[in-house]
Parts: sequence; structure tokens; C-alpha cells
Amino acid sequence: MSTNGFLLDTTVLIDIFRGKENTVSLITKLAEELPLAVSAVTIGEIYSGIRETEQKRVQEFLDSLVLYPIDGVISHKAGIYRREYRKKGITLGLLDCFIAATAVEFNLTLVTKNLRHFPMPELSIIEH
Repeated sequence: MSTNGFLLDTTVLIDIFRGKENTVSLITKLAEELPLAVSAVTIGEIYSGIRETEQKRVQEFLDSLVLYPIDGVISHKAGIYRREYRKKGITLGLLDCFIAATAVEFNLTLVTKNLRHFPMPELSIIEH
């Protein structure tokens, strides 16, 4: 399956900002192949826990990414994901559902450390 780029999950961004070499190396390699992107939801997650000393560097990095906003289509898909998995006894965070819906809607490969948060079979994932 081809992809339009790589959607970076919050966990991966945190590792980049903290200088984890294996994550930085992976993301550098992926950036050579296709665009790196972020969901508007992920930006909110990052800023809710950002360290004061990281703000300028974090913003510069986020500005270098393609930003995917949340719209009605994404919101609809996210709500359906959460509802359908809840019926199966699986509780998913709504923010993760927004991220998954963004990746699926725009044909992006999600790069994450939390595979269990994203059980959707139609989702292309690189677990790191």
C-alpha cells in the first residue's frame, strides 16, 4: 500500500524532542522518502505537556511538518471508531481516534510507539 506521508504520533514527537537517537534516526530516514505530518490534535497534546525550555525548538520543528486539521469528515470517522470499538469492549481515547481517522482519511502511515491505541486494521502503522 502506498502512502502520502508519515503522520507522527505524540509519543514519537516527544522522543524526538528529548533527543532519542533511534527515533531521530528513523524520522530523518522517513523524511527523505515522504513528507512528515502532524494532526492538529497532536499539537494540542504536545503543548499540554511541553517544557518551558523546549517551546521555541518544538515550535520550529512543528512548523516544518505538514499540518492536518480536524474537520467534519475526520470527526465523524473518529466518533465511529470509538463507538465501534467500545461495542467490542475496547476503550480507545477520543484523541487517538482523531489521529487514526486523519491517517486513514489522508492515506498517511502513522508512526507511533503505542500500537495498542490504534487497532484499526485499515491503518498503516510503523511501530517504533
